[in-house]
This record gives sequence, C-alpha cells and structure tokens, in this order.
Amino acid sequence: MAELSGKSKQVLVKRAFDFLLSFFGILISFWIILLAWVLASINTHSNGFFIQSRVGQDGKLFKVIKIKTMRPTKQPGTTVTKRGDPRITRLGAFFRRTKIDELPQLWNVLIGQMSFVGPRPDVPGFADKLTGNEREVLKLRPGITGPATLKYRNEEELLAAQSDPEKYNREVIFPDKVRINLDYMRNWSLRKDISYIWQTVFK
Repeated sequence: MAELSGKSKQVLVKRAFDFLLSFFGILISFWIILLAWVLASINTHSNGFFIQSRVGQDGKLFKVIKIKTMRPTKQPGTTVTKRGDPRITRLGAFFRRTKIDELPQLWNVLIGQMSFVGPRPDVPGFADKLTGNEREVLKLRPGITGPATLKYRNEEELLAAQSDPEKYNREVIFPDKVRINLDYMRNWSLRKDISYIWQTVFK
C-alpha cells in the first residue's frame, strides 16, 4: 500500500510540475509560437500548425501540435525523417534546429496529453504494437524530451547514414528507446526530469 501511495505521489508531483511549467511557458513563448505559425503558413502555403494523431498514455490516440516544417505532399510518405529530407523547407530546418517547432506541444502538456519528459509520441504502428513487459511504457504520458530523445538527438543524421532507414529505426533505434524509457519509468525522479529539460534547452 505504501508503494502505491508513493507512486501516486510521484504522478501528482510530475503532473503539477508539468502544468505549472507549461502554463508559464505558454505565457512567455506565445508570441514566438504565433510568429512561427504565421511564417510557416506563408512558407508552406497551408496551415502553419502540423496536427497529427499520435499514440499517448495507455495507447490512446491524441492530436499532437507542432509548427509545420515540411511542404505538403499528396504522395504517401515515410514516418521516418532523415537529415536532408527534401520535404523539409529551409525555414522548417531552422525551426527544427532551434526546437521552435516543438513549442506548440506546451498546450498538449498543459491539458495533460503529454509531459515535459517521457517517450516521444509515436505514430500508430510502433508503441501501440508493443507486447509483454514492454507495454509498461504506455503507462507514461509521452514527452517533449527525455533520456531516449537526448541519446538520439542526432537521429536524423544517423538515419541518413543507413541504407534502409526505416528498417534501422524499427529494428535498432525503436527497441533501444523502449529499453531506455522503461528504465526512466522505473527510476523516475523530479531532479532527473529537470536535468533532462536543462540538457535539451542548453546543450
């Protein structure tokens, strides 16, 4: 019973931290988000917000919000993005490099669909296909950053060096991310969350 109480306390602390930080984050950065949306709308000739279904906590789908960084295309595309992807606009590359494209996700965090730290939210076909103990990772809210995100912060360059990026992502990167995120879940602390956020912003 004490263990359950401790876990419940951790969940409440993490959620309170996420809510407060995302609330003030939106207050501070809303003008950047608005400007980026206008520029992305002009640059891509479409809505500057990129909205897509992703797998969230407990395997439930939600709509993630980002600044659009790619040109709209009618051709079926890959879910894997590598460095030099021709779909990425020059302005989009700047947004991705500076992480400005991630700022609208503060709203996802504020309303409880995401956390600041956790597994990156995947498109259907990855996290929702997990089996056995690996499904434990679905108990976590997906995050803007985290230990797996930091390890693979150069993922686009890594994928660009592979002859079959999708296969490498499916067989090497994704399983490793699951392992890292399970370890994060089992050894969570607020201090570590703050450290991951610091590393994301300043390193």
